[in-house]
Amino acid sequence: MEIKSQWVTGFVDGEGTFYIGINRNPTMSSGYQVLPEFRIVQHKKDIKLLKALKDFFKSGVVRVNHDSRYELRIRSLDALNKSIIPHFNKNPLLTQKKKDFIKFKKIVDLMNKKEHLSISGLKKIIDLASEMNRRQKNKAQLIRKML
Repeated sequence: MEIKSQWVTGFVDGEGTFYIGINRNPTMSSGYQVLPEFRIVQHKKDIKLLKALKDFFKSGVVRVNHDSRYELRIRSLDALNKSIIPHFNKNPLLTQKKKDFIKFKKIVDLMNKKEHLSISGLKKIIDLASEMNRRQKNKAQLIRKML
């Protein structure tokens, strides 16, 4: 299956997610682990498309998400820096997701600078992540209050 860059961007505008997970992890210097993640979820009948997207981005894993849904998930900071961010810089998103991508990119940049390992950097990341996607980020804000 051959897919083109602009098609990928349009598809991600409708089906993709830029997500920042923040989990308690006492082995980290800040006490929390930051997990940036690019994800696309589809019904199992479209698993070939997810595999083609994995090949297109040259990274990630295709795995069961829930029931009959599968996901392409890319978490590697290296892959995000070399594949995901350059792609969407060159082929900009058009929907609200563009704002999420810009915040996601800022968070990845903070992580590249190792700022996620400090309390002040973690607070910056939580503030940016709290503005992403549609849901309220109560967990992130609770973490921020505890820092």
